[in-house]
Amino acid sequence: MPAKIAIIYYTTYGHIRKLVDATAAGVKAAKGADGAPLNAEVTIYQFPEILSDEILAKQYAAPKDTSIPVIKATDLPQYDGFIFAFPTRYGRAVAQASAFFDSTGGLWASQALNGKMGSIVTSTATQHGGQETTVATTLPFFAHHGIIFVPIGYKSKLISTTDAVQGGSPWGATTVAGPDGSRQPSELELELAAYHGEHFASIVTKYVS
Repeated sequence: MPAKIAIIYYTTYGHIRKLVDATAAGVKAAKGADGAPLNAEVTIYQFPEILSDEILAKQYAAPKDTSIPVIKATDLPQYDGFIFAFPTRYGRAVAQASAFFDSTGGLWASQALNGKMGSIVTSTATQHGGQETTVATTLPFFAHHGIIFVPIGYKSKLISTTDAVQGGSPWGATTVAGPDGSRQPSELELELAAYHGEHFASIVTKYVS
């Protein structure tokens, strides 16, 4: 059976959504060691919004994509792995993601997610704004549920590039949005996000099979 992967995201200005699309493409393109397609299934969800339309308007937030379903905690057990994608706030997960994590108490009590696999994609305003701490401070959620964290390591040479401002680390794919949000994900960052998806799909497929 092909691995079933959910990508669950929150985006304020659209940066994360661009990474998500590249990551999903990577999942779909993933191949095994023999070059055969893995045919991993990927479904994209949004985190529930907790802010009012008035506050979102004051933040100049991008409109929601109504074609993407909103995740419910009860949706999670049907998947073999999850890629959570969300911006950074003060070096940790954005409130919308944290609120959703808090809603999974029933799954924690039954350990319904124990043995599933998870990975994280994020963005920051600056290069030193918490790309790694955001992942690190999300790991307790993984640990309490028994979700196995899958980083991407240094296998991809894209992480070691120093020619320009860029996101991405062994913890996972990221982007740098700029203090005013004007910087968009670079081609290198999108390529790394695609690699993240491919790598995650290959690891989850090995585990499932």
